[in-house]
Amino acid sequence: MEKLNIFTGSVAPLNRANVDTDAIIPKQFLKFIGRTGYGANLFDQWRYIDHGEQRRLNPDFVLNQPRYKGASILLTRENFGCGSSREHAVWALLDYGFRVIVAPSFADIFYHNCFKNGILPVILEKAVIHDLFQRVELTPGYLLTINLEKQSVMTPRGRRFVFVVDPFQKHSLLNGLDDISVTLQYREEIRAYEENRRKEVPWIFEVHQSE
Repeated sequence: MEKLNIFTGSVAPLNRANVDTDAIIPKQFLKFIGRTGYGANLFDQWRYIDHGEQRRLNPDFVLNQPRYKGASILLTRENFGCGSSREHAVWALLDYGFRVIVAPSFADIFYHNCFKNGILPVILEKAVIHDLFQRVELTPGYLLTINLEKQSVMTPRGRRFVFVVDPFQKHSLLNGLDDISVTLQYREEIRAYEENRRKEVPWIFEVHQSE
């Protein structure tokens, strides 16, 4: 998993509340073996007008507007990521290019899935979010700088907003550690336990030939 600490990116405003995971990545696209390939269908029902191989982009959808091309920070409204617990929603956002999502609140499972996959979900007060929406819409190429170490969001004019983050999740994202990486830090202890277990109850590990 890629580390994240100080990150500066342009902002795309998704002015919708209660965006569920089926809207983020519809169920019919959950067919890839790996974690990549989902970005093309991120917000599929909003990004495209029709179906089939030759699909027309919806010019009214925010991510299709030229001014937001290449945005890596998503600004959105409350309860983002509600609905099912599919981790694919985070994979789709990451595959599209988002590393940070800023909102007044997130669905709980989606919030934790973000940290496990290298996306930083930032919670700010509604009044701050509302102000950021206005500034993003008035300023093409609007940038934010997120400092995970200091837990702050900085605007181009120097305004600074502090956010709260769990210490363990912060440590994991700063060091690029997913659940597997964290577990592997204890590989020697795990190996020692297994060796001791073999001595204590050897019959558990015996392989019996079938008759």
